[in-house]
Amino acid sequence: MSKIAFTKGHGTGNDFVLVLDAEGTLSLNKGQIARICNRHFGIGADGLIRVVKSANLPEGKVILTEEPNAIWFMDYYNADGSAAEMCGNGIRVFARYLIERGLATITDGATLPVGTRDGVKDITKSSNGFAVDLGRWRLDGESEVEASGLKVARPAQGIDVGNPHAVVALASDAELSALRLIDAPVIKPVPESGANVEFVVPKEPMVQHGVGHISMRVFERGVGETLSCGTGIAAAALATRYWAGADAPNQWQVSVPGGVVGVRMFATEDGEHVGISGPAELSFDGEIDLATV
Repeated sequence: MSKIAFTKGHGTGNDFVLVLDAEGTLSLNKGQIARICNRHFGIGADGLIRVVKSANLPEGKVILTEEPNAIWFMDYYNADGSAAEMCGNGIRVFARYLIERGLATITDGATLPVGTRDGVKDITKSSNGFAVDLGRWRLDGESEVEASGLKVARPAQGIDVGNPHAVVALASDAELSALRLIDAPVIKPVPESGANVEFVVPKEPMVQHGVGHISMRVFERGVGETLSCGTGIAAAALATRYWAGADAPNQWQVSVPGGVVGVRMFATEDGEHVGISGPAELSFDGEIDLATV
């Protein structure tokens, strides 16, 4: 059968095509995924999410040895068809999909563990949608970024939150607006697996009532500029806190073109974790004939 059902969803404008393939029998190649995500010739999305039971994927079987309750695996692909480790907005949309389709539940105070290529991620309900613990993070060296709209290269702080990011501080909202992110920023030295690039500007004042506030735009590897990027939002807040010093807060509000997402850093037994919270919506359902893509 060449026709498959899909659901379109988004988290602060970062949009995805979700396909239920519980048994893991659907095979989509890189070209098909790219055409499905194409905004002119396909459905249009920043990425594709295959909703698979963990037991039916090699990566998922490994996940189940760590967390037997991680029944579902988020098999995530960028818009160009390349596989990605994690997606912070996508996993919240994934949770919304599971709940609305009756495939999983999250009771108040409970967590929903989900398998990803970056391990198990725990999702909870939040006042503005869903919150996800992205796990441990780390500083990942420094680099330089050249971008269309900036006269000179700018230093970037590497942040790894399961996938790689290069965060660049800009001086003003005017600089942020002047970026032409239709062109891919150039990172030097070039990361082996590429990286998302975030450009951030602090609000004035940056800290309000104990919460940090920044604005951000992002260029996602394998996609281009997106209205939002969940892991990029976390990376931007982490880098800004690092630059600000020891007195910087552990809670942040990050404004992106698609909305506002919260970030929280918190201590755990295995080190500091970072989490994000924000809305997740399902837009519409449809059917696509794979013979046309």
